[in-house]
Amino acid sequence: MPSASTNSRVQPSPIRALASVAVFGFASGLPLALTGSTLQAWLTQAGISVETIGALSLVGLPYLLKFLWAPLLDRYPLSRWSRRRGWVVLTQVLLVLLISGLALSDPNAQSLRIAVLVLSLAVVSATQDIAVDAYRAEVLAPAQRGVGAGISVAGYRLAMIVSGAGLLVGAEHFGFARGFEGIALLTAMLLVWTFIAPEPNLGTMNPRTLTDAYSSQLWTLAKIPGITGFVALIVLYKLGDAFAGSLTMTFLLRGPGFSLTEIGTIYKALGVGASIVGGIAGGWWMMRLGLFRALLWFGVLQAATNLGFLVLATFDKSLLTMSVVVALENLSGGMGTSALLAFLMNLCDRRYTATHFAVLSALASLARVLSGPVAGQVATLGWGPFFVCSIVLSLPGLLVLIAIRESITARDQSA
Repeated sequence: MPSASTNSRVQPSPIRALASVAVFGFASGLPLALTGSTLQAWLTQAGISVETIGALSLVGLPYLLKFLWAPLLDRYPLSRWSRRRGWVVLTQVLLVLLISGLALSDPNAQSLRIAVLVLSLAVVSATQDIAVDAYRAEVLAPAQRGVGAGISVAGYRLAMIVSGAGLLVGAEHFGFARGFEGIALLTAMLLVWTFIAPEPNLGTMNPRTLTDAYSSQLWTLAKIPGITGFVALIVLYKLGDAFAGSLTMTFLLRGPGFSLTEIGTIYKALGVGASIVGGIAGGWWMMRLGLFRALLWFGVLQAATNLGFLVLATFDKSLLTMSVVVALENLSGGMGTSALLAFLMNLCDRRYTATHFAVLSALASLARVLSGPVAGQVATLGWGPFFVCSIVLSLPGLLVLIAIRESITARDQSA
């Protein structure tokens, strides 16, 4: 069983805690686009086939499998001054090296090298996420979780403006290599905050053995009343969005035929900006709606806004239409992400946050990681059928949510 020791640190102020959550959310979001939409754009511009790009979405598997090594972070803190931040320091140093490696690679001549680098990047990024997610769940009081989730999403999405929109716009003028170099430099700068961020006022709950780190923590999670329904909801809630998002970048380039600059300024900058607003607004509304109603209404909005991409696929190229569609889709997506994140934090035992959040967030990543290869095949039928399929795939999560309403309400009230 875990051993506890008294922690003499003073509980950080709400403002410092929320600021730290925002910065670490930014740190988590920065490398993700490099294994997702930015990777899509880079490979698409290099002339790589859509089937190959879809298959390469499997490099995101570490985000799905990170629960396999999350107990190591609970068992072995890397520093005496922080249970979590030592791991964040290590992963950020490795991210700087790996992103710099991408800057020196050519997708046409070094495809294997790029696959290895991106896969390694995903492993290290997922490990950073484990530490950051655990830190967030520990530093926030229950009453702060809704707002904290929204602020974390805002930081996360802001980072995706930088590694998405910023990199794409820069790539059109200076090339992708310079963009990767800039992201590596920014990652190195984040190390400063990692050293000064406040510590949660918790006891040192480190499992005594590696066996205990796996068995007792997972068993604690499995014993949560209603866990089967909760798992189904976590897996399915973002399925429609994940399916559409797996090839949205390729669609915008090859469907309507938008340029990198147009996509960078509208799809990335405007879209991520809208998701930041959605994340913060979602956190605010969650305090008034309650967890179940927030999940329900935000989920309905997520499904409805996928209709916009069907409009883009049907009619002629229009920057105004893309702006409206992207703004609405990302606004609802940010709201849904805030609600889902708050739900995951609600399920975590604060003694085992690294392992519990890793398991739960890996389940949430399942749709995003595994939908890519299927999406690549469906897209060969045409972009219209592709986005119709994304709308249909949004429905199962809503049906599960309604079916387990009482369990979610009871969990929310007991927090």
